[in-house]
Amino acid sequence: MTSSLRTASLSRRGFLGLGGGVAAMGALAACGGTTGTGGGAGTLQLVGVADQQKAVDQLVKAYTRSKFNVSFAPTDQVQTSVRTRLGAGNAPDVHVVFPGNGSAMSMVQISQAGLLADLSDQAWAKRVPPTLKPAFQNDGKTYAYSAGSSVIGAVYNKKVFQEAEVEPPATWSEFLEVCEKIKAKGRTPIALGAQTPWVTQLITYALVPSTVYAKNPRFDEQMKAGSVSFANSGWTQALEMYLELQKRGFFNGNPNGTTFEQQTAMVATGKAGMAIQVSAVLPDFRKQAASPDDLGMFPVPGADDENQCWIPAGVVVGLGVSARSKNLDEAKAFLEFLGEQKNMNTWAEAVACVPLTRDASSKIDPVLESFLPFIDGSKAVPFMDQAWPNAEVQPAHFAAVQELLGGRTTIPKALAKLDETYRKKS
Repeated sequence: MTSSLRTASLSRRGFLGLGGGVAAMGALAACGGTTGTGGGAGTLQLVGVADQQKAVDQLVKAYTRSKFNVSFAPTDQVQTSVRTRLGAGNAPDVHVVFPGNGSAMSMVQISQAGLLADLSDQAWAKRVPPTLKPAFQNDGKTYAYSAGSSVIGAVYNKKVFQEAEVEPPATWSEFLEVCEKIKAKGRTPIALGAQTPWVTQLITYALVPSTVYAKNPRFDEQMKAGSVSFANSGWTQALEMYLELQKRGFFNGNPNGTTFEQQTAMVATGKAGMAIQVSAVLPDFRKQAASPDDLGMFPVPGADDENQCWIPAGVVVGLGVSARSKNLDEAKAFLEFLGEQKNMNTWAEAVACVPLTRDASSKIDPVLESFLPFIDGSKAVPFMDQAWPNAEVQPAHFAAVQELLGGRTTIPKALAKLDETYRKKS
C-alpha cells in the first residue's frame, strides 16, 4: 500500500478513468525532466510515482551510460496515464510497475498483455527470495524490479505520545487505551485521509494479518479455490475493529473529506498522534516534521494475544521496461544497474524499506527495527491486494471503506460486494 506497497500501491493502484488519464499525461508533460550525464544511444524516458523520486533521482545521477527524461506525479495520476500510454503503444521506456496482481498497473496484468520486457536474465532477478517471486514473476519470468519490502504500521509523533504518557502498544486493547489517552489530551489519536482512495485500505491491511492470516495462513490459496470468502472470515472482524476506531472518536472529523497530504501534516505537526501508513511514505511525514527524530513507527497490534499479532509486509512499487521501447537494451541495462546491491541499498534507504537482499552494507531505517522480528519470524504476510485475481477488487475495497465511514453500507454488504468482485472473470 501496494503493494506498495505506495506501498504501494496501490488507487495507490486505483484508476481514475480515461479522462483522468489524459489530464494526468498533460500534468506529467509539464513536470519537466531530470537529465543524467553520459551518452547512451537515446534519451530514456522514465515515469515514476512521486514517492519514488528521491531514490530515482539519486540513482539516475549515479548512472552515466544514458541520458534521462524523468517525470513524477501522484500515484493515481501516474497509474492512469501510464496504463493509457501502454494501451496506445507510446509508453515510456522505463515506468512504474506495481508488484503481483490485483491492479491495472500490476506486474501480472501488464505482463500478460505482452507490454513488459522479460528481465529474467538479470543477476538481481536470480536472487529474489522464493516467497517473494509471485510479486516479480508471471509464468516463471521476471517482469518487474523492486528494491525490497515495506511495511504498514502506525507512524506516530513522539511528542504527542510523551504528552499523553503512552508508549507503542503490543496488543489491541493497549492500542485502544493509547488512543483514549491521546484523545483525553485534546489531540486526534489517528489521522485518516480517506479522501485519497489508496489510504482507505491501510487500516484493514494492518489488521487482517492478525484477524485472518495468523489463524489461517492458507487463506489466499483457499480464496482462489473458492472454499473461503471475505464475508465468512476474519475480514469481518477487521472491519468491525476499523469502525470501532471511528465510533470511539479516534479519527479526525470527516475522514472522507481529508486527503493524504492533510493526514501527513496532522501527524508531522502534532495535531494528531499517529496515522496508519505504509513505511514507503515516511519521507513525506519527515519533510513536514520539525525534525525527523520527532517521528517513530510501530506495528499495529491486531489481537489481544501478542503471539497472534502479525503484520503486512509487501514488495514496494518498482519499475519495469516497456516491451515496445525503442531503447530496449539501454532501458534493461539501467534496471540491471539498479539491481546491484549497493544501488538496491540506496533505493531501500530512500523509501525506508527492507532491501530485497541484504549484505554488510545494508542499512535498515531505525524506525523499522520493531518490524524485523515479525519479518524474520515468519509472522508477516504480503499486502492483500498482491494476491487478488483482478484489478477491480482493490478499488471495490476503497469504495467499501469510504461507504462504511460514511454510514452508507454495512459490513456484510461491503464484504459481499468484495466477494462478488473477486469472483468476476477477467
